[in-house]
Amino acid sequence: MKAVLSSRPVIVIVLLFALGVVAFAQSKPQKPEAPTGNGKKNSRPTAKTEEELKKEEEQRKLEEDAKNAEQDNEVLAIKTNIVNVDAVVYNKKTGQIITGLKKENFAIFEDGKKQEISSFATPDTPITVTVVVEYSKWSEVFGAYASRGFDPGKLEVVRPVAYFLLNFIKPPNDYASLIAFDIRPTPITDFTNDPNRLRESVNLLLRNSPAFRENNLFDSVKFALIGGRGDSVVLENSKEEYAQYGGMKDVKAKRRAIILVASGINTMSKSNYDEVRRVIQEAGIPIYILSTGNLFYKLYENDLPPTDGLNGFPGRLTFLQAQNTMNTFAKESGGAHFPITFESEIPGALKSIDGMLRSQYSLAYDAGEKPKDGKKYKLEVKVDVDGDGIYDEKQYVVQSRPYFIAQKEKDSKKK
Repeated sequence: MKAVLSSRPVIVIVLLFALGVVAFAQSKPQKPEAPTGNGKKNSRPTAKTEEELKKEEEQRKLEEDAKNAEQDNEVLAIKTNIVNVDAVVYNKKTGQIITGLKKENFAIFEDGKKQEISSFATPDTPITVTVVVEYSKWSEVFGAYASRGFDPGKLEVVRPVAYFLLNFIKPPNDYASLIAFDIRPTPITDFTNDPNRLRESVNLLLRNSPAFRENNLFDSVKFALIGGRGDSVVLENSKEEYAQYGGMKDVKAKRRAIILVASGINTMSKSNYDEVRRVIQEAGIPIYILSTGNLFYKLYENDLPPTDGLNGFPGRLTFLQAQNTMNTFAKESGGAHFPITFESEIPGALKSIDGMLRSQYSLAYDAGEKPKDGKKYKLEVKVDVDGDGIYDEKQYVVQSRPYFIAQKEKDSKKK
């Protein structure tokens, strides 16, 4: 402590000496700077013009307004409601798909009012699909009777699934998932681009046999579109019996679709017909359908009763209703329906589906801020192929979603 205290006078002396040097340096006389200007001592003030006085008055008012203005910290949020529409254009007579069109060739109408197309693209060719297949006792019965017992009945539904997954899904850019349903939908595999995984999924259907005769068609389509809690994915070998499954609507891909292979008969579902239609309309994802059971119906139509029998066997009206259901699902989703009667029709139908998927035009427009009341708006896409200013409605068909639904407030909060 003594050493520290004894050093303080030395520090004070050093500081005083330094300050004295600085003061001495500043006390030296400075050389006068060379004069600048035109030699006059002072410039005479000149009178301001009317224009300068006016500008000063305007500036004064602006400053005064700025002082009196109330500060608004609220951020103005610009709300947009982008509606995406996928469209396929094909010749009405020949069925040929039209490619190479531009934004100027299209027009979108909402409830008859033309909308400005905010974005337009012809996405890359990769596709992402969910194949939903009816795998029940009914499909097995229909297939066995149709082949007169020469083939296992389940082949009628498994054959088109295998053909599409193994021939039209091109790795590594294409992705596919598979859902089989009877009394409930069961995911066989989640989205994958692995050919071995897809082949294993098909083999699983071939090795097993349907266990239940009930067809949960409506719930299965809803499950494929928006997901939900269901059986764990079979090929993941999870220890959990149930899991949360994400639907196609949440998949971030440019070209999405559901491929449905089923008879169209629904025997049990929590969702009714109107509910699943609304889900289809809201999702805006095309559903391409290969309906089975047609050969059975054509062979045995005269032997069937008008309505379902006491044993639950479907009657003629049930088959007709199933066809109407498939037509509605395809039309209201912007997809297509291919009633399959003979095995030879399968390759052509799947080739058409693949061509439509890879030739979609992606359009979008801003629907503006609408009341979230669940109102349905009619959509119509028109095309002018030759660019002459006249829509070619007689020669060409535009396949697209026909509705846009403004979701209710409670629905948006749930999501």
